[in-house]
Amino acid sequence: MQQRRANYTTPLILIGILFFIFGFVTWSNSQLIPYLKIACELSDTQSYLVATAFFAAYFFMAIPSSYVLKTTGFKNGMSVGLLVMALGAVLFIPAAKTRSYPLFLSGLFIIGTGLALLQTASNPYVTVLGPIESAASRISVMGICNKIAGILAVYILGSITLSNVDVLKEKLLTLNPQEKAAELNLLASKAIVPYIIIASVLALLAVAFYFMHLPEIEQEETESVAKTTKTSVFQFPNLVLGVVAIFLYVGVEVISYDTFSSFGEALGFKLETAKSFASYTGYGLLAGYVLSIIAIPKMISQQKALIIATLLSMLMVLLAMFTKGYTAVVCFALLGFTNSVMWPAIWPLAIHGLGKFIKTGSALLIMGIVGGAVLPPLYGKIAEVIHSKQLAYALMLPCYLFILFYAWKGDRLNKNF
Repeated sequence: MQQRRANYTTPLILIGILFFIFGFVTWSNSQLIPYLKIACELSDTQSYLVATAFFAAYFFMAIPSSYVLKTTGFKNGMSVGLLVMALGAVLFIPAAKTRSYPLFLSGLFIIGTGLALLQTASNPYVTVLGPIESAASRISVMGICNKIAGILAVYILGSITLSNVDVLKEKLLTLNPQEKAAELNLLASKAIVPYIIIASVLALLAVAFYFMHLPEIEQEETESVAKTTKTSVFQFPNLVLGVVAIFLYVGVEVISYDTFSSFGEALGFKLETAKSFASYTGYGLLAGYVLSIIAIPKMISQQKALIIATLLSMLMVLLAMFTKGYTAVVCFALLGFTNSVMWPAIWPLAIHGLGKFIKTGSALLIMGIVGGAVLPPLYGKIAEVIHSKQLAYALMLPCYLFILFYAWKGDRLNKNF
C-alpha cells in the first residue's frame, strides 16, 4: 500500500478524466433548465425538476452502487457507471423528438444513476490514494478537472440549445398554436446531436476503462488506513453529520449555478447574456481549487479553511440578496470561490476512521448529494411564494450555518479515533 501511495499519479490522471465527465454532465443542467423551460413550456419550479431528477438518483442508487462495487471492484464499477450514463444520454433522443419532459427527466435520472456509481467509486479512491492530511488537495485537483468541464458545458451546450433565445421568446408570443408547436419542436431537436455525441463518448470511455490498468483498492487495504472496532457505519458521528453537511452543501452549490441564469433575468439581464452567468461560478470554483492545492495543508488546515469559506459564503449570499446589477452577479459568482473548499474538506473529515466501512460510508455520503434534488425546487417554490428570486436565496443561510457547525465539530469528532 505504501508503494501504491508513492505512485498514484497515473491512477489519479485516469480518475481526473472521470471528474471531467462529472462536471460536463452535471453543469449541462444549468443550460437544460432554461432550455427545457421554453421547449416544454414549464414554470420555474417545474424546470428545477431537472435538478431533482438528476440528483435524486444519487439518493436511491448510492447504496446499490456500493453493493455493485463489492462485486465488480472499483475499476470495473467505473466502467459500468459510464455505460449506464450512456444509456441515459441515448434517452434524450426520443425525449427531444417527442418534446416529452417526463422522458427528459427519465434520461437525467439514468445519467444520475451512472454518476452515483462513478462517484461512489472515485471519491474514496482519491481519498485513500495518499495521506489523509492532503486529501483535500487531491480532491481539489479533481475539482479543477470537474469545473473546467463544467465551464465548457455552459458555453458549448448553451451556444447550441439557447442560441438567439431572446428573439425566439418574443417570436413565440406572436404565433398561433400550430406555429408555436413547430418552433418548439425545432428547439427541442437541438438537444439530439449533443447527446448522441455524449452517449458515444461515454460508451467509448466505458470500454477504455475496462481495459485500462487501474490498481484496485481491496477492502483489507482500506482497513489498513484506519482500524476500527465499530460494528455499524452509523456509529461514526463524523460520517452521519458529514452526510447532512454534504446534503446541504450540494444543495446550495446547485442553487448557485442552476438558478444563476434565472437570477440574472430577475436582475434585468437578457437571457442571452444571463445564460453564461453559471460559468462565472465555475471560474470561482477553479480559483478556489487552485488556492486549496497551494494552501492545504501547508498553510492552513482543512478544518480552518472550511470555517473561513463558510463564513465568506454567508456574506456573499447576503450581498447577492441586497445589491443590484453586476454587483449582485459578482457576489453570487464568488460563491463558486467560497464553495470550492467545502466538498474537498468535508469528504475526508467524514470518512476518516471508517476502516472496513469506507465503501458503505462513501455510499451514504453520495446519497447526501440528493440535496441537489431537494433544495433547488424548494428555492423555486419560495421564490414564487414571496415573489422574489433574489430574497429567496435566504434559504442558503441556514444550510451554511450547519456546514459551519460541522467545520468546527467535525475535527473534534475525528479525534475519537
